[in-house]
Order: sequence, then structure tokens, then C-alpha cells
Amino acid sequence: MPLIHVARDGAKLGEFTLEQIRAGLGTGQFRPTDLGWQSGMPDWRPLGEFAGVAAPAAGDAPPTLPLAAAAAPGAGLPWEHRGQLGLFKAFFDTVSLVITKPTAAFTMMRPEGGLVDPLIFGLIGGCVGAIISIVFQALLHSVPGFAGRGNIFDLVGLAPWTFVVIYTVLSPVFIGITLFVGSAILHLCLMLVGGANRSYETTFRAVCFARGAASLFYIIPICGGLIAPIYTIVLYCIGVSHAHQTTTGKAVLAVLLPIIVCCGFALLLVIMAGGFGAFAEYFSRHH
Repeated sequence: MPLIHVARDGAKLGEFTLEQIRAGLGTGQFRPTDLGWQSGMPDWRPLGEFAGVAAPAAGDAPPTLPLAAAAAPGAGLPWEHRGQLGLFKAFFDTVSLVITKPTAAFTMMRPEGGLVDPLIFGLIGGCVGAIISIVFQALLHSVPGFAGRGNIFDLVGLAPWTFVVIYTVLSPVFIGITLFVGSAILHLCLMLVGGANRSYETTFRAVCFARGAASLFYIIPICGGLIAPIYTIVLYCIGVSHAHQTTTGKAVLAVLLPIIVCCGFALLLVIMAGGFGAFAEYFSRHH
């Protein structure tokens, strides 16, 4: 029976018949983006592109699987194949790939294909991370000695669980707005630094997949709130660099530009406030 060598993310899974691969694609054992090779082929290609296959000749070994080829450029992330993989498997496979192998993930990501799919992914990851984080804060607030002053519940003037309910209902709206607005700001910065080689849609897709995956770090107690935003910035840099096929320097500059501008503006306000205070003190002493 004809055998096909199958690999995923640079790791070989084994040799399988065409019938086994067809069955595996139906059960989720294999993905359409997994790479396959058979005798006579010059290189690996996605299983979804296989037509007629032939058995490898005796002693014929597959070529070395290059890391770049393992990413299957533009073949689509697992989330973009959830019809074959199933919703939960596609989501968690995408999260795992984006977090552990972001370069391969954003190489695989389709630069175009609509806003709905990435938006849904971003909303799921963002809402799950944010809601679980706020629930954890509410639980800590009820423990003596952990409430403290200046927590979010005191700032908004609501009881912890009342705030949790309101936040749960409104979080999809807030996160959806931040995805659209944040992508617009990032795309504008890419244009300013000369790194926007594709449309806003491409930036939006990269932002949604990065944010949806990184937001799950908020689930980690205590340190999750520090890890998530830092890793989100890292994923933004990798994502826009590969999605827009621009240099890493331009991608990093575009991602950090809003932060630099905000910090500069805040510093300017502090200097102005200090100068005004000094002038007011001088004026009061001499008048």
C-alpha cells in the first residue's frame, strides 16, 4: 500500500497510507496543514493538496524537512480549519502554536480571509482570560488581608460579584473595540515606519490571533497580569513582521511607537506641571 511520510511543525509523525490519512483528517488526527512527502516529490507539501500518491521506492528516504517549509506559508492556522478539526481542538491547537512557535504560526496564518474568524478567536481568548482573572480578584477580595485599598472594586464603587457580572456581560464589547482600535493604531504606525506591505485586514488578523492566545496568561494567578501584556507585545512584533513580510526592526518600532508617544506625552505633562508649580511658588513669594 502507498505510504506517505507525515510531519507537523518540523517533527515527523510517521508513515501512513492514503486511507489512514483520509480517516485521520476526518477524526482530527491529521490536519490539512500537516506536511506530507512521497517518493518522487521534490519537497514536502500540505496533506490537503495531495491527489494521486505512489509507494516510495525501496531505500528511498524523504528529504530533510526544513523549518521554513514546516510552517506551510499561508496554509492557515488550525483555527482556520476548525470545520475539519472541531472547535475546541482547533482553538487549543492554535493557542499552543501561537504561544510556543509564533514564527511558524504567523507564517502559516492566512494574511487575508475576512475579519470574522480572527475576531471570534480574539474574543474567546480575550474574554476567557479577562473574566477568569477578574473572578480570581473577586475571590481574593473576600479573603481577609488580601482586599487592600485601591483595588478595582473600590475604584468603581461596586461590590465584587456585581462587578464580575457586569464585566462578564460587557467584556466582549470592550475587547472587540480594543481589537479593532488597537489594530488600526498599529496599522497606522506600520504605515508611518514603512512596514505596512499589506492591508489593515492583515494587521487585524495578526492582532486577534496574538491577543487571543496571549490573553490566556491572565488565568495565571498573581503574575499572569504581568506576563500577558509583555508576551502580547512580543507576539505583535513577530506577527506583523511575518504577516506584512517586513523587517523585524520596522515591526518592533511600529508596535512600540504608541508606547513611546504615550510615555513622551506623560513626561511632557510632568515637566509642564513641575514648571507651573515652580512658577506659582516663585510668584507667590514675590507678590
